[in-house]
Amino acid sequence: MKITVIGTGYVGLVSGVCFSDFGHEVVCVDKDQSKIDRLNAGEVPIYEPGLDEVMARNVSAGRLSFTVDLAVALAGTDAVFLAVGTPTRRGDGHADLTYVYQAAEEVAQGLSDYTVIVTKSTVPVGTNRKVAEIVAKANPALEFDVASNPEFLREGAAVNDFMRPDRVVVGVESDRAKEVMAEIYRPLFLREFPIVYTDLESAEIIKYAANAFLATKISFINEIAALCEAAGGDVKAVSKGMGLDGRIGKKFLHAGPGYGGSCFPKDTQALVKIGEDYDVPMSITETVVSVNDGVKARMVDKIVGLCGGDVSGQAIAVLGVTFKPETDDMREAPSLTIVPALIEAGASVRLVDPQGRHEGEALLPGAEWCEDAYAAADGASAVVLLTEWNEFRALDLKRMAAAMSAAKMADLRNIYSEEDAAKAGFKAYVSVGR
Repeated sequence: MKITVIGTGYVGLVSGVCFSDFGHEVVCVDKDQSKIDRLNAGEVPIYEPGLDEVMARNVSAGRLSFTVDLAVALAGTDAVFLAVGTPTRRGDGHADLTYVYQAAEEVAQGLSDYTVIVTKSTVPVGTNRKVAEIVAKANPALEFDVASNPEFLREGAAVNDFMRPDRVVVGVESDRAKEVMAEIYRPLFLREFPIVYTDLESAEIIKYAANAFLATKISFINEIAALCEAAGGDVKAVSKGMGLDGRIGKKFLHAGPGYGGSCFPKDTQALVKIGEDYDVPMSITETVVSVNDGVKARMVDKIVGLCGGDVSGQAIAVLGVTFKPETDDMREAPSLTIVPALIEAGASVRLVDPQGRHEGEALLPGAEWCEDAYAAADGASAVVLLTEWNEFRALDLKRMAAAMSAAKMADLRNIYSEEDAAKAGFKAYVSVGR
């Protein structure tokens, strides 16, 4: 089948590349000429392990191409996937659907034969029906269906998640659209990965509900971590004891500095607003958002306390600034709260991150960037482990402690232990929930 993907951001690019690896002919469209030029030169504009190899393979096979010409991309297409941004709208927390609606209108004007228009972006309830209205108005003679196909990709593991999903959710309202979507996902169906067909509204809600539930697990374990610190428990033991219960599961039960990224912060806020729109308060999700904000503030207090209650004039090394490892994504990362707070308090902050510097330099002004953890720690009063990149999991702690002016560590990902730190020469060590 021929598939057109509108938008070459994270969701659009990963989806388009992986669809082409299924054997489909895929054309990815973007208005940003520089981005298309980079893609046509074989350069992947985002950091996602393995994506460059899959992209190169399918471009070479002639199944994958990139263009700014929408008319060329739409010619003979069977399905159009809308994968444009839905950022949080300034001022009210709703999802901004400007790009979705604009893309829908432009696509409609360029189509002449039956096509399934698929919303891949995360959108509030009712968006797909609005898309259908826009398409019908823009091109009254067009035969089309609208489908909802939310993505569930984890940054850093997106290719595997697309190729080996827990499930694929498809919201459709006609047999014809269902047949098209079934053909698109046929390679997954043949390998017996679950494909859930439902109505449009349910598909839209599933995406928000799933992300809000995962965010709830993170905020819950972070509240338990605070209790452990006060009462003398060990959150790692608590998490393990909880996670072995099959009804709960061990994933997303790792205490830390709070969730961030492109999905959880945006989607939890949007779900709260959707609840307000329908007069159904999302009280649990509201609390999750509040708890997460509080966790980030508590991490600042933890670091300041480690440094004697005043960080003014002290050099602090922060290891990791992206919201999670194996990505260059800085959106809503805990570092965007913690680092500015330390700088405002008078600290001299040194940063290290394998992929975060490109975006981080603009987002974290006033901080110094270092080439590695040891350079950052040299002469520092404290080191803060903020993102659990693999290269920070096996540090030479003795070397690091010996080079510091005051060997203190705030391990906000619980990578090491107080015993590890003490043996290496650290005089003070704090973690989360222990």
